[in-house]
Amino acid sequence: MKFAFKIAAVATMVVCASAALAQKGETVKLVRIDPLTGLLGPVGINQDKSYKFFAEKFSGAGNPAGVKFEFSTIDNKLSPTESLNALKAAIDQGVRYIIQGNGSSVALALSDAITKHNERNPGKEVIFLNDSAVDPDLTNSKCSYWHFRFDADTSMKMEAMSSFMKDQKDIQKVYILGQNYSHGVQVANYTKETLARKRPDIKIVGEDLHPLAQVRDFAPYIAKIKASGADTVVTGNWGSDLALLVKAANEGGYTGKFFTYYAGVTGTPTALGTNGAGRVYQIAYNHYNMGGQAQKWQDEFKAKYNDDFFTGSVIRVYQMLGAAMAKAKSTDPVKVAAALEGLKVDSFNGEVEMRKADHQLQQPLYMTVWQKADKKYPYSPENTGMTLAPVKEYPNYVSSTPTSCQMKRPS
Repeated sequence: MKFAFKIAAVATMVVCASAALAQKGETVKLVRIDPLTGLLGPVGINQDKSYKFFAEKFSGAGNPAGVKFEFSTIDNKLSPTESLNALKAAIDQGVRYIIQGNGSSVALALSDAITKHNERNPGKEVIFLNDSAVDPDLTNSKCSYWHFRFDADTSMKMEAMSSFMKDQKDIQKVYILGQNYSHGVQVANYTKETLARKRPDIKIVGEDLHPLAQVRDFAPYIAKIKASGADTVVTGNWGSDLALLVKAANEGGYTGKFFTYYAGVTGTPTALGTNGAGRVYQIAYNHYNMGGQAQKWQDEFKAKYNDDFFTGSVIRVYQMLGAAMAKAKSTDPVKVAAALEGLKVDSFNGEVEMRKADHQLQQPLYMTVWQKADKKYPYSPENTGMTLAPVKEYPNYVSSTPTSCQMKRPS
């Protein structure tokens, strides 16, 4: 009997050890649904290269689960309808991990569709990894158990941005300009709310929303900004909508400050040139001069693609997926989702945590300013001779905002 018990114990240990390494060598397919064409296509193309670059870095021995990541992108033309068609095609091909980021309207549509799919198809669940869509509703009123956000949301960034702006006494009159979709609307709302709370003396002298990725000439908007007497513009614009706005400001002689979310994204550094030195700011979870391993990867990316790496959430996605799969001892999305909740990892700028309550990553934020590259901050995006230099770091607890998420978890 004793011998039999020993055999059973050994067998159990072997099974457990086998289960712990069951996912080693397994291929995990990741599909990103985002624009590769149109005015915002260059941003998506850059991010496609970023995911492929880091898939190599974080596959196999590069992650604790030992899995191989296989990545591809489906062009959604920035359309929610096209995105839902792409989602169905990916699921039909057996893809269980969907990534998206450019456009909160698309993210909201995907989150809802994935949640419904998972409810109707037990055993075929899909996880939504959001790398850039920052509408706070995604982790508040419309939160989903299957959605995980790796960027900081609009409210988090505005909390840090307004903390910086309140100490800039030369800011007296602010103009809010944004894209007419969920993110742009939220930027306007949070700008007014946080400034009223922290600097009630600041006047909002104008506010405009424009069509997303359709405006080719921002000169009329710059004329309105100048006429308002605004000394500062706050904008959540990204891609061509920010690059063309900055270009129009330079050509129209506007010399006020810009507080942005995405000044480092494709096309904008070139549009800025040297004209924005000392007056264009960006709030983000990373920047071009992070140092350490992040800087080494960035330099390697530029040498390989002659392009700039700026979507740092790509690294977080791979890091946390590998850690969650190791923790879950599985690549099954149901088990991985459970492992992602509350997960903490040491990333390129310290410990980050996927908050369990709403699946919003808690992470540091940085205020940077556009200036000439130098020995201390040498990285020059788009070979402009300029850079985004850090002027203030905000630790996790500063930018962390409360959540109203009432998450419905699977039984």
